[in-house]
Amino acid sequence: MFTGLIEATGTIHGVERRSGLCRIAVSAPDLALRTGDSIAVSGVCLTAIEILRQGGALTFYADLAAETVSRTSLADLPPGSMVNLELPTPAGAPLGGHIVQGHVDGTGEVIGLEPLHPAASPEATDWRLRVSVPAEIGAYVVEKGSIAIEGISLTVARWEPGAAGGGVAQIAIIPHTYAHTNLRALAPGAKVNLEADVAMKFLERRGPKAGFELTLEYLIANGY
Repeated sequence: MFTGLIEATGTIHGVERRSGLCRIAVSAPDLALRTGDSIAVSGVCLTAIEILRQGGALTFYADLAAETVSRTSLADLPPGSMVNLELPTPAGAPLGGHIVQGHVDGTGEVIGLEPLHPAASPEATDWRLRVSVPAEIGAYVVEKGSIAIEGISLTVARWEPGAAGGGVAQIAIIPHTYAHTNLRALAPGAKVNLEADVAMKFLERRGPKAGFELTLEYLIANGY
């Protein structure tokens, strides 16, 4: 499980496509990563299958399943693309963001990222991110609810529903998030990985049930 609080950014070193296999290489700071560990790469939970360390940095390799290739942006990223990195949250650690599984539902598209105060420096202004959300994910988006974009735990400031069930999510980005994630490197039209709040999915699956209360303890006990 992750919380959507990005620890570092890395860079796509390369994407290798073979028959029946897609493997990515990511260069990053020297995180506490071991072979076989999970790591979220721009919101996608992957397994580090090989790690090379040199001079305070590392390069790790991960295989992308066909499902991952079809639902995320990772296989299409060119070398040099910036990605967000987060290691799993240890058991008992504070939940600073929201419950993020690293199971991306699909991709959206950046419409724009604009400063609220254009005259200020990038480090001294809030930003407004607008992302188009497809219908299959829009059903789980509500104003003031949580959504993971590129693995970042974010709050929907405003939801503009579309005619077909999708819509546009407006997100308030604080200077820290702008400075320490890959959002600052994304141009309009860029694909972003989206994961809807698992609590919303859970509620839809269960449907109404008298006397039932969804709590953090219940989610943890049931593997969420």
